[in-house]
Amino acid sequence: MPKHTPLILASASPRRLELLRQVGIVPDKIIPAEIDEAPLPQEMPAAYAKRIAATKAKKVSEENSGFIVLAADTVVAVGRRILPKTEMVEEARSCLELVSGRRHKVLTVVTVISASGQQKARLVTSIVQFKPLSVPEVEDYLVSGEWQGKAGGYAIQGRAATMITFISGSYSNIVGLPLHETACILRDIGYEWS
Repeated sequence: MPKHTPLILASASPRRLELLRQVGIVPDKIIPAEIDEAPLPQEMPAAYAKRIAATKAKKVSEENSGFIVLAADTVVAVGRRILPKTEMVEEARSCLELVSGRRHKVLTVVTVISASGQQKARLVTSIVQFKPLSVPEVEDYLVSGEWQGKAGGYAIQGRAATMITFISGSYSNIVGLPLHETACILRDIGYEWS
């Protein structure tokens, strides 16, 4: 018998699962929330991330009583603009050209719903700056394929690390899950791990 309320990670992200395991948190189940993630007209990046994380958590929680549900959404934003999770090479090229030589924000909202329905959420913002990227650097990165499915078209924990000159804030947030804040919320809700 588990000595704690079981935990569901409402995400298909292998990066989030690996980050949790890094700090000794092993979800009992992984159930990605299938929801429409299209931004609403004029929706700001932080509001979008809050809405998507809460919607994911609520959907999975409603379908799985007796579990703690952890959901998150990470947004890469340049000003008010939300960059896509890149699926096509042209999207990734456009994102890399946009962040080249400038700072942008990476926002993650972590939402946790307890087995009793209590909901807590935390927004974490980090700043990332890329060096000015040459056309060959962009093309080499695109050939790597590392950009596929990544918010903003890059993965800081991979080859993109060689192009980043500055970060401020949580590194694990940029990867996809701010570990300090996630651990604090889980403890607040009463989830225990060793």
